[in-house]
Amino acid sequence: MASRYGSMKQIQAFGPSGETIMDYSIHDAIEAGFGKIVFIIRKDFAEDFKNIFEPKLKGRIATEYVYQELTAFLGDYKVPEGRTKPWGTSHAILCAKDSVKEPFAVINADDFYGSDAFVKAAQFLINDCKENVYALLGYELGNTLSANGSVSRGVCEVDDNNNLVEINERLKLYSFNGQIVYEEVDGSKHEVGNRSKASMNFWCFHPSLFTYLEEEFQKFLAENSENLKAEFLIPATADKLIHTKGVVIKVIPTSAQWFGVTYKEDAPTVKESLHKLVDAGSYPNNLWGS
Repeated sequence: MASRYGSMKQIQAFGPSGETIMDYSIHDAIEAGFGKIVFIIRKDFAEDFKNIFEPKLKGRIATEYVYQELTAFLGDYKVPEGRTKPWGTSHAILCAKDSVKEPFAVINADDFYGSDAFVKAAQFLINDCKENVYALLGYELGNTLSANGSVSRGVCEVDDNNNLVEINERLKLYSFNGQIVYEEVDGSKHEVGNRSKASMNFWCFHPSLFTYLEEEFQKFLAENSENLKAEFLIPATADKLIHTKGVVIKVIPTSAQWFGVTYKEDAPTVKESLHKLVDAGSYPNNLWGS
């Protein structure tokens, strides 16, 4: 929806030949050995997406489109009057239930994750992913902030075995007097360590997740169906998986450079970062060739 950004940043050109951020993620995924891309989008975005991506990806990788609709997986519940906001990222994944039958990764369309993250994700999905063992790519929190305003991040607590112990969604994180702080609704500020691991919503899951999501979404609706802004989010889902289902979520550290576009003012920095990677030879000037 890109409410803070003001336009559809997912299809905005940032690369030197008009590439979107998603183009780089798809390129890195293909290079790492992924075999299928599932776009989870709103149905009214589908034509724009297909016009942009199908010509580039035809013959390179299988593609499929899943539509996150407010009515999906509601069961006996009805969309409350006035609800326009999507149900959240866990609901988005649930909408892909019929299209994904194998271990899979989940990413945001408007974040640049870097090739190292995709290589490590692919290795985990092939070698270590199980019904009760999932993973999260962990980025250093201090490297994920925006100079142009506060951001939302899932802040991770990790044990000595790199297992996720807890993930807390901090909705208003920013730098303050040389420290990273998050702000509560009452305005109080709390420090977070600069080297804390942050979830940038790059997850590795087993298809066993879908059964759990379906059950949890019904519980979420029972508690929040009349709350027009409540969201069924991946960090909260992951936290419940750890504490109530005995699932292990490995936190895989990555050296990859992360950047994203939360605000319009972030766009020039993202463009500059991509151009530097191209100049350094990490990517070709024209990602898909001519």
